[in-house]
Amino acid sequence: MTISSEHSAELRAAARGLERRRFLTLSGAAATLAFTVGLPGTASASAPALAPGKVTSDPFRLGVASGDPQPSSVLLWTRLAPEPLAADGGLPPARIPVAWEIASDERFRRIVRRGDDWAHPEFGHSLHVDVAGLAPGREYYYRFRVGSWVSPVGRTRTAPAPGAPVRSMTFATVSCQRYDQGYYTAYRYLAQENVDAVFHTGDYLYEYAVNGAGGTRAYTDRVLPDAVNRETATLEDYRVRYGLYKSDPDLIAAHAAHPFVVTWDDHEVENNYAGGIPENSVPPAEFLLRRAAAYRAYWENMPLRRPQFPQGPDMTLYRRFGWGRLAQFDVLDTRQYRTDQANGDGWKPSSAESEAESRTLPGLAQERWLTDGWARSNAQWNILSQQVTFARRASADGSANLSMDSWDGYPASRRRVLDGWKQAQPRRGRSGKDLMVLTGDVHVAYGFDIHDDPADPASRILGTEVVATSITSGGNGSAQPANWAGYHEHNPHLKFYNGLRGYVLVNLGATAAEIDWKTVSHVSTPGGTLVTAGSFVTQAGSPGLVAR
Repeated sequence: MTISSEHSAELRAAARGLERRRFLTLSGAAATLAFTVGLPGTASASAPALAPGKVTSDPFRLGVASGDPQPSSVLLWTRLAPEPLAADGGLPPARIPVAWEIASDERFRRIVRRGDDWAHPEFGHSLHVDVAGLAPGREYYYRFRVGSWVSPVGRTRTAPAPGAPVRSMTFATVSCQRYDQGYYTAYRYLAQENVDAVFHTGDYLYEYAVNGAGGTRAYTDRVLPDAVNRETATLEDYRVRYGLYKSDPDLIAAHAAHPFVVTWDDHEVENNYAGGIPENSVPPAEFLLRRAAAYRAYWENMPLRRPQFPQGPDMTLYRRFGWGRLAQFDVLDTRQYRTDQANGDGWKPSSAESEAESRTLPGLAQERWLTDGWARSNAQWNILSQQVTFARRASADGSANLSMDSWDGYPASRRRVLDGWKQAQPRRGRSGKDLMVLTGDVHVAYGFDIHDDPADPASRILGTEVVATSITSGGNGSAQPANWAGYHEHNPHLKFYNGLRGYVLVNLGATAAEIDWKTVSHVSTPGGTLVTAGSFVTQAGSPGLVAR
């Protein structure tokens, strides 16, 4: 086995001794590819401590973030990086003490929790503080301190108490933010919205090279370093790329304003990978090293709790949380466990291969986790935050081609999920549950009705799919792409379609959900204007999108 010399020493050490016969199963390789360093408190405790006064430039240039709100806790994040585009963030290989505090007011006159933690070099000097003992359904403010340096103030909130009779909740959903294809103007507007949480459905990062001018951004006031002008493959590559993305001021503002609930899609590792199978023909062990590096960097840079900490190339990202009796949110991972795309990927007609019962998009264990959770749910709205188009999406040209990378390429898996949803409905005499699917990936905005038979628009409507367009990916786009009429003609369950950049706001209530697709005029230069491109409602107990 040959491991690229570009991989870090700890990754190469993790792969030593991996026998060729074990390449055949991902589980065997995953067990062997565990990193050689442990969590803070084990091996990393041996790193020398750095006095806070030795940090001589602002370590909070990547901002702050919070995530995964629970009724009595929230996760607070920051990553110390005086030099975001350096592999080490501009810091020595030492652990650094960081103080944090959380208050019920923006001026920190009423501090409710405070503490100290260590930012460890093994984890990119990132900090993941799980603050417990908070009151449910409350707004809080937080900040970090290293020596004389104080971070920006972040705003977050806790979820309501379990079973609480919540009247409403507003959230946003976003996806696909390729740095070199435009400015994050949509995030600047999102930072100003009054939302309880933001759901990111993937492609937070792209693996592709970014040139010195930042691609479409066409910088004239800076030159990006060569470290970002190559495809990401190593842990250092991914850390530097996150440093580039997360140093954007509009993204920093959005994270500081709202708690995020994140999941990944493919580009956080590599385009269209499936489980342990890469896009291109590289040795399996080489790809698993890359996946391990990508997963490690993802955890370092996202507001995620310790249960999401990766073990080599494995990371349990799917999880669930509630918002009183109003909503249950299930966050899926449709990349790590999927069967390889059928028919060579791309847009192809269905075949015996794509329709095989054994094929699964989220993996059989995650399918069962999802449907079992629906069966136990007492929430009115059951929201599925996931990556790729769930409803059937017939080709705009009327051909038999379907996307093999989306749920259309895994119809048996989708059928099992929809059957699980129907079985989860309460018995007669009780009000039903309502299904909403949040999606990203496709760089356009869609609003779909989800039918019991995805190929039959006359079949019963089971739920609503809300597809967020990209933040930047695909460039400026257009309100009516060239295939707009064809898609509407061949997809009667498609109620909304727009190809500009932006985000979606969803206002959940006990009787209805109001959905607003927000778009910006352009992203190729700063200063795009925001409009509401489409407004729809879906009634509780009567699924289906209706314009309002």
